Amino acid sequence: MSGVATRTVVHALVREDGTVAGEELYEVAGLLGMTDQQVRLCVKRLVAEGRFAVEGRGRRAVLRTVGAGPGLPLVPEVEFVRHAYRQDRGLEPWDGRWHAFAFAVPESARAARDALRDALTRLGAAPVQGGLYVTPNAIGPYVRAHAAELGLSQALSCLSTRDLSVGGTAEPRALAARLWPLPEIADRYEALRALAQDTGPAADGTGEADGTVDGAGAAAGLARAVALAGAFSDAMLPDPLLPPELLPQPWPGTTARAAAADAWARLAAAAPAGGPRLFRLYGEVLG
Repeated sequence: MSGVATRTVVHALVREDGTVAGEELYEVAGLLGMTDQQVRLCVKRLVAEGRFAVEGRGRRAVLRTVGAGPGLPLVPEVEFVRHAYRQDRGLEPWDGRWHAFAFAVPESARAARDALRDALTRLGAAPVQGGLYVTPNAIGPYVRAHAAELGLSQALSCLSTRDLSVGGTAEPRALAARLWPLPEIADRYEALRALAQDTGPAADGTGEADGTVDGAGAAAGLARAVALAGAFSDAMLPDPLLPPELLPQPWPGTTARAAAADAWARLAAAAPAGGPRLFRLYGEVLG
């Protein structure tokens, strides 16, 4: 059973022309442990939300994206993924600075305040106490841009320091272990590594790979690609991308990302021509 949501499978199978073939959708979803009923209900909801239009019924249907089409939640932002791989190669050393962001927003602007908190968390900052977040990464431009969009520029204070102590903890690695859930993040990367090392076409060309999704042929390759993309996103999105100097070594994220890149290259090489745009997007992310 894959941990990928049914609607995410639909998004992942969108081709460059904006369509999803019903036969391919049902086959791939089935290989990922989803029932036909799950797929039918998901398609119905996506159509009701105005994200897709559908022509035909069941496995003979063709889904078409509406307007510009939905985004693809399985693909993390290119800039941050490339930063992670640069860290893995030792090309992003930490300068020893901590970056802090503080804000005081009244209850009347609660929605904007919550949105700023969410933005800081997505950017990898950790809460220290009410309205104060820190990170070793220079995310100031992104934070200020989010604050401006939310109308909170006047409420935001930014500073950097080499001298940070939280609850009596000042040693950088100890601070990182205190502020971020590193064991949980490491577990996600271990799951990604295990899947990536078992992902890819078999050497005999049957399309089967031990330890991954059962099945053969093009649909099995697509199912593996969706599962791998889901695991990569699950590991990367909650990762604050701390510099290696602050992480336990060896760090599972480094090994997992290398395994994922290798697995994706194998899957892309075996993908049929005109396949889902997922392959192009991940080629851009990992390229």
